[in-house]
Amino acid sequence: MGKDLSVKNVPDEIVERLRERAKRNHRSLQGELMAILEASADPRKLTVQEVYERAQKLKLEPYPLGVDIIRADRDAR
Repeated sequence: MGKDLSVKNVPDEIVERLRERAKRNHRSLQGELMAILEASADPRKLTVQEVYERAQKLKLEPYPLGVDIIRADRDAR
């Protein structure tokens, strides 16, 4: 069973920004707060290998190196 949490004296400006964020994400304020808590409670960072494997699965093309872009631009002149 879950626990109830309470945050007191939250400034109106922060509450409004949270409401706007919840609206953008099509969630209730409660749902948005839960998503924020879940994300912050498990801030696991990906290893370089995990990022590489995810990119492979998504079949992402690497961006050309800056030097390649400059060379191509220079050679086109």
